[in-house]
Amino acid sequence: MKVTKENLENMEMALTVEVPVEEWEKAIKQAINRVAHSINIPGFRKGKAPRSIIERTVGMDAVLDEAYEICAPDAFDKVLREENIELGAYPRFERITAVSGQPLVFKAVIVPKPPVTLGEYKGVKVEKKDVEVTEEEVLKHIDRMRERKARLVDAAADAVVARGDMVTLDFQGFVDDEPFEGGEGKDYPLSIGSGAFIPGFEDQLIGVAAGGEKDVEVTFPENYHAEKLAGRPAVFKCKVNTIKHKELPELTDEFVREASTFQTVDELKNDVRENLIRQGEAQAKQEREEAAVDKAVENATLEVPPRMVEDRVNQMIESLASRLESQGLKFEQYLQYAGTDMARLREDYKETALKSVKADLVLEAISKQEEITVTAEEIEAEIGSMAKAYNATPAQVKKIIREQGTYGGLVANIGRRKTAKLIIDNMAE
Repeated sequence: MKVTKENLENMEMALTVEVPVEEWEKAIKQAINRVAHSINIPGFRKGKAPRSIIERTVGMDAVLDEAYEICAPDAFDKVLREENIELGAYPRFERITAVSGQPLVFKAVIVPKPPVTLGEYKGVKVEKKDVEVTEEEVLKHIDRMRERKARLVDAAADAVVARGDMVTLDFQGFVDDEPFEGGEGKDYPLSIGSGAFIPGFEDQLIGVAAGGEKDVEVTFPENYHAEKLAGRPAVFKCKVNTIKHKELPELTDEFVREASTFQTVDELKNDVRENLIRQGEAQAKQEREEAAVDKAVENATLEVPPRMVEDRVNQMIESLASRLESQGLKFEQYLQYAGTDMARLREDYKETALKSVKADLVLEAISKQEEITVTAEEIEAEIGSMAKAYNATPAQVKKIIREQGTYGGLVANIGRRKTAKLIIDNMAE
């Protein structure tokens, strides 16, 4: 088999592969045999029609298409093995010559995985974060309990609207001095600071007294559901009818006994403080471990091919679309609600995709250097965890993996986690 390599821009490479005529003719015969067993030709038993009859019946182009699908993938895989090339992105194929009696010639534009020069990954230093919980943080957490027991009381006669208040108001919206449909409300209940109205609306009511009026000026979001209003400035003429303040119960031993399993304020405070410390320590540990892996990646030297980043962006978008679909939301709706489009979304994902690809390449290089392997037991355990997470059986998960061809990705993910653990376990104290 003859192979010609040509280096292209953006770290891509073109492989022109010439398959000997003998191998290509063998594939054509296999294709004819497959076609013969897949169609019914009057006067012949299935698979027994002569080649000439089959070629006339289905056409030689169809036979050659089938032969190409038989021959090219195997030839391409053989070239990768012989040339010791690992792919970093999906290849693009071009059929050049595929006729009977001549060698098969095709071109594959590939992205080889780039070389990685590892830096320090054992003994990386990441500063430990001390976890401190202040009295203010404890009280803020307890205030959420008090909020749940809060009651609304009429504000004083001279009170003005403050954040957290519940008000009722009359309002009418205008665009270009004209009222618009759906822009009017009477005695409408609104919690100030809830974000229920257009951004900026509620903040402008702060400081208005009961009975007071206010012209609220806002601009509808670009992705507003009513297309006629999207992105347009508007004025809402508002009148605050009533104001109610939230009254939180006093933090006493009696309140603690009613709202929790503790007997005193001090007991509750101590428990909240201990929980916050545990949560903080767990988060600090996770952040330190992630920082250690990031540092090992930063210490390596490599250049990431652009198409590997583009492929990762594609995967991220496909994953997002799949999650949205499972929630009953179309991808186009999401783009509209988020006020973005596909081009901007791809651009937003690029930095994360680059970091992700770089981390994968470095972890893979460390795994090879450390000769980290993935055992059958670890694969079975991973499949078991996936089955539990998706409320399925291991057999069902294995079937999906086979159908989607994701076995290699599963093994790679386990290997990356093991490699990351090696970095973490060897952090400098």
